[in-house]
Amino acid sequence: MTPETKYALIGDDRIAYQILGEGPLDVLISHGTFSSIDAIWAMAETSAPYLRLASVCRLILYDRLGTGWSDAVPLGALPPFESRWGEIRAVLDAVDSRRAVIIGVQDGGPPAMFGAATSPELVAGLVLFHSPARFRQSEDYPIGFDEATVQQWRTMMSSWDIDSMIQMSFPSRTPNDEFLQWGRKHMRSLATPGAMLAYVEEMLNTDVTDLLPAISVPTLVLHRRDYRWSPAELDRYVAEQIPGARYVEVPGGDAGLYFEHSAPMIEAITGFLGEIDPRTRDRRATERMMATILFTDIVASTEQAQQSGDNEWVHQLDLHDSVSRQLIARHGGRVVKTTGDGVLAMFDGPGRGLRAAEDLSASLARLGLTVRAGLHTGEVELRGDDVAGMGVHIASRVMSEAGPSEIMVSRTVKDLVVGSDLKFEARGSHHLKGVEGDWDLYSLAAG
Repeated sequence: MTPETKYALIGDDRIAYQILGEGPLDVLISHGTFSSIDAIWAMAETSAPYLRLASVCRLILYDRLGTGWSDAVPLGALPPFESRWGEIRAVLDAVDSRRAVIIGVQDGGPPAMFGAATSPELVAGLVLFHSPARFRQSEDYPIGFDEATVQQWRTMMSSWDIDSMIQMSFPSRTPNDEFLQWGRKHMRSLATPGAMLAYVEEMLNTDVTDLLPAISVPTLVLHRRDYRWSPAELDRYVAEQIPGARYVEVPGGDAGLYFEHSAPMIEAITGFLGEIDPRTRDRRATERMMATILFTDIVASTEQAQQSGDNEWVHQLDLHDSVSRQLIARHGGRVVKTTGDGVLAMFDGPGRGLRAAEDLSASLARLGLTVRAGLHTGEVELRGDDVAGMGVHIASRVMSEAGPSEIMVSRTVKDLVVGSDLKFEARGSHHLKGVEGDWDLYSLAAG
């Protein structure tokens, strides 16, 4: 029997989800683009692994926005990457889950990694299955897809070659005419061809490698030995970069949790779940986390203070602080402290930080105050109401490279908002004082 489908709200959008099982531990599966929760129940063989998981936990399934039974999204301007974690939070809120293990499958893994790094108080553990932190090759990531492979993905999606996708995804079941009929129906239930192409492009440009060292929750990384869509090296890299992560290879080459040799994989997951006590929280995980840090600074503040006089300048600073607190809170951030002629603020995602910086710059300009801003997403240490660590230091140095009215960001910030309508202009490689290596910086382009 198919579980009842309910809906969580994120703004005006509805996210389809299902619940089964009553175990002591909440487990949410983030399937990403390549699954539809209703399709799971079409065959006994596809539903069996989920029923086994539900025997040891409360299992939560959902369709990401734009797929399955969830609401559509504008394909020309996909929401920023961090909103994928926002969808997971919305579902957890809807089912009244205070803390959950998240199973990330394929491109459903990066938003789970993002959540584990930025909101460790909500994530009890991670299971990552065929879920690289980055797909495309680069100078510092030679194991990724080369451009020929990237083009193969694009060609397959743009031509909507369903049979080839099924054969690559489930080699243990093809060629088989009856299975192909199921596979074609399954693929059509995921999303429209145009949506699939847009989501795959987003997936190919996703990069959360910088977040991995900050993940402190228990993590299991799984890979089927003969999986054809991405090599084992990509999953091994994830396991190597997350402190204490466990890497397990299982036999077979199928893409999903079901079909070929599913039993040893599900046993690995249930064994891992049995080691997690949902009532305990790693104190270190709540004191160290990934966050987006925003620094702002009033340009030529000393000269303005001299021209305005002490009383008028104090009034301007009070107005600056009030507007900053209001706008930063509106975008879901928190002002950690004011810095005399600027602010230090913290956000759980870079998109919110960038929107806040845009609004703040424009609003203060109307008050006659020109500011510059810098943002970086990195690991920080919480010290009461204050925040410290290298992530804070880097954000400060990024701001120091910005010009008047400019919003400067690190490459990490740019990579984490891939797929959004935010545009950036390269500002070259910079040596940041007190920070090792050279850093690629980008300026937020005017909307």
